[in-house]
Amino acid sequence: MLQAVIGALCGVGLFLILADALRVPFLATSTAAGNLAKRQKQKTGTIEVWLHDLAMWISKRLRLNEYKRMQLETDLKSAGMNISPEMHIANSIVKAMLVGIFAVPVFFILPILTPVVIALAVFMYFRESKGVANRIKAKRKSIEYELPRLVSHIEKTLKHNRDVLYILDNYKENAGPELKSELEITVADMRSGNYEAALTRLENRVGSSMLSDVSRGLIGVLRGDETEIYWSSLAVKFSDYQRQLLKQEAQKVPGKVKRLSMCLLFCFMAIYIVVIGMEIVTSLGVLFG
Repeated sequence: MLQAVIGALCGVGLFLILADALRVPFLATSTAAGNLAKRQKQKTGTIEVWLHDLAMWISKRLRLNEYKRMQLETDLKSAGMNISPEMHIANSIVKAMLVGIFAVPVFFILPILTPVVIALAVFMYFRESKGVANRIKAKRKSIEYELPRLVSHIEKTLKHNRDVLYILDNYKENAGPELKSELEITVADMRSGNYEAALTRLENRVGSSMLSDVSRGLIGVLRGDETEIYWSSLAVKFSDYQRQLLKQEAQKVPGKVKRLSMCLLFCFMAIYIVVIGMEIVTSLGVLFG
């Protein structure tokens, strides 16, 4: 018990020393600034404010390789994360530190687990720093899942209207959140500049081969090409892809149902075992009473 108290006090003391050394602002000041900047209806959480201030302090002192910084900046834009590369790395460091700080009390309570906590902190850092790629992958998958519907819309609309801006602007109102966001950027880009360049930038932002096919077809429409056969074949190709995705999702369902069925079976078995056990104990009490 004494070791636990000493460990907790050492952890709190280390946090206060670091907060003073890193010039972390007072909680009231940070909370007021965060609420005013974000204009949120709910107040900013205490831990969130402290972590944000610490991450901001670290980000100002980070120096990234120019190539790595440019690549990470592109990935962050693709993932829809409006933060700088330095801030992203700083957030990863802070979250790792939040786990690693527990190594201090663990060292006093159970020293053998200290390396495990440190390993978890390192794992947390790499997991958070590489999390952008996972977000990009999820966003790309969501957009690609919706592309068959977009291609079908384009194919039908081209029969009576070849205005690409009208087609995209009309479809974005019914699009999913990820595709709608990209289409809004593209439509605004088209209204203020070159249509082909806007479609090329859309293709580069998402980084999807399927979207590249759509963009290539739309550029062909802008150039006045006959693309009726192209859109028909693309609609068939994308419909096959969507069916494959649905089949993959359907194949995952039996496994989930099987696990739930096993849990339900174990619950029924536990009920019967408890009831039978109670009856046996009651019978033995009557027999030996």
